[in-house]
Amino acid sequence: MNSIIIKLAIGITVLILLTSKTGTGQSDPNHLQRLTSWMTGSFSSKEQALADSNFFDICLEMVRIWKNRNDGSWLYVEQAAASSLQKPYRQRVYHLQKRDNGLLESATYIIKDPLRFAGDWRNEQPLKSLRPDSLMIRQGCTIVLQWQDSVFVGGTQDKQCISHLRGAAYATSEVRIENDRFISWDRGFDENDKQVWGAEAGPYIFRKIKDY
Repeated sequence: MNSIIIKLAIGITVLILLTSKTGTGQSDPNHLQRLTSWMTGSFSSKEQALADSNFFDICLEMVRIWKNRNDGSWLYVEQAAASSLQKPYRQRVYHLQKRDNGLLESATYIIKDPLRFAGDWRNEQPLKSLRPDSLMIRQGCTIVLQWQDSVFVGGTQDKQCISHLRGAAYATSEVRIENDRFISWDRGFDENDKQVWGAEAGPYIFRKIKDY
């Protein structure tokens, strides 16, 4: 019982850190470049998984794509269990841009038949054969980020990110991005706001193990 209480307390504490609203949250022209740099690289949750059996050993790869475009930064994102790297369970494209109000956003796009690009992050020009108009945006799932206390924090807005995975009605994502780690908490909720998928003990902590 004590271990459950401790894990719950840790989860609540990290959630507060993720969503704290202190500070102005305003961005400057250099923050998009910094966000892109911090999000680019190889990440692993191995350290967390070894310390807490509630979490799995997950590898997260995020690489720049379409570098010649001038409409923000585009990233190819691939997530896979460390034991099954050849079969990623999540493949997305993120589009990072600065909003008019100075905040930043990360829009999420879906790739058609994504497994054909599994491991493409290793190539010199990942997703070379694709263009933005061949992707499908996940409406309502854009993450809004602000610069706060020398890190980026943010998440999806309200219940706008529709999800039908495992009986869910909507999904939420909360993130905290630092120069050496990517902390994320993705969860799905049913129409009664009951969690039906995602980590329950707290967010995943991905340590950056390689910079690109």
